[in-house]
Amino acid sequence: MLYKYNDEEEQLPPLTEELIELIQGQTNFISNASNMASLIFYSLKDLNWAGFYMLSGDELILGPFQGKPACQKIDLGKGVCGSSAKNLKPILVNNVHEFPGHIACDPMSRSEMVVPIIFKQKLIGVLDIDSPIFDRFTNSDLELAEDMISIILENSDIESISNYYA
Repeated sequence: MLYKYNDEEEQLPPLTEELIELIQGQTNFISNASNMASLIFYSLKDLNWAGFYMLSGDELILGPFQGKPACQKIDLGKGVCGSSAKNLKPILVNNVHEFPGHIACDPMSRSEMVVPIIFKQKLIGVLDIDSPIFDRFTNSDLELAEDMISIILENSDIESISNYYA
């Protein structure tokens, strides 16, 4: 079943339409998340990293991404990703150097947006997007990211992810 807005007259943003086309017929979450990370990274301006960290026990483990090599694990509550995951709330950071405990996987990052991925009231990971530009992310960017997460959640077999019920 493909994700649809409640208001049938509301037009989907082009990036969400493209994501729907990319994942059409594919239910594997990792495959869909890989295409989503690539789509975000190559479609949005001024990014230096876009990808996923997946929950495994009490830490986040690096998942599908585009950009420079990244930290392989992040403890819950640590840095922007770990804080978003622990509090189950999205975080927009205009200047990562001012965020207490920021984890600098790429010293070129200046701003960051992290959105928790929640399925059946359980955290399964986070979407992390970084930029080398201060103040890069807006509430519109956050809404787009949340919509894209909804699309892959509604079209993927989440239960098949290993460690999901850990």
